[in-house]
Amino acid sequence: MEKQGRRLAVVTGASSGIGEALAWQFAKHGFELVIAAEEPAIEQAAGALRASGATVEAVRVNLATAEGCRELEERVDALGVPIEAIALNAGVGVGGDFARETLLDEELNVIDLNVVSTVRLAKWAAKKMVGVGHGRILITTSIAGIMPTPLSAIYGATKAFDLAFAAALHHELKDTGVTVTAMLPGPTDTEFFRRAGIEDTKLAEEAKKNDPAEVARQGFEALMAGEERVAAGNFGVKLQAHLARFMPERMKAEMHRKQAEPGSRSS
Repeated sequence: MEKQGRRLAVVTGASSGIGEALAWQFAKHGFELVIAAEEPAIEQAAGALRASGATVEAVRVNLATAEGCRELEERVDALGVPIEAIALNAGVGVGGDFARETLLDEELNVIDLNVVSTVRLAKWAAKKMVGVGHGRILITTSIAGIMPTPLSAIYGATKAFDLAFAAALHHELKDTGVTVTAMLPGPTDTEFFRRAGIEDTKLAEEAKKNDPAEVARQGFEALMAGEERVAAGNFGVKLQAHLARFMPERMKAEMHRKQAEPGSRSS
């Protein structure tokens, strides 16, 4: 029996960074939460949210696997509370030259987490939401999804997929009461650069990084407004998203390569 009158939000990749900040946005606006990530820090994130008065369940799973996605789905289903919102935010990257530096297993893991888990969980959540006639889906893509990304080829391709996927779902579901919003952050002050092995690049320069709390706020507001997409971050991110519409792919690729080259970060 489903319990009525409660609002539940599911947030993936919520142990730190944008995902954790999204969880705080939902908590601030009265949602109960299920937050998921592979890292042990998901328990600390849940503890901090509970201390603020939020109702939170933490699920430590590897969403790059079918088993991990299934465990998250089962844990949410067991609550018996309809999902009002889901933020599909879990993602990783790998930096380096595709043919000569990066490892295939690591890149397949990027695809499994950034693409396959997004599709799995979106399918599960969207069917539930359409069944009850309401719901909100937020898919975290990236400003990298609107350009070729040399030296991060697989990451950029996964984010281009996420962006196209979110846009298609937004239009498919437009008459169902379910909205789908793509959030496109620019460089943000998170663990992403360290995990991707690109800390010594211009992309990782502190002065250019956005505040994850501000990115999450803009993403949350766009989600609640039912917007199709939002370039989340400072003015530079929004300008880049606008100008990218008019720039040839060759130019965008060269700009990204210069930003992603090892050792390019200012000392």
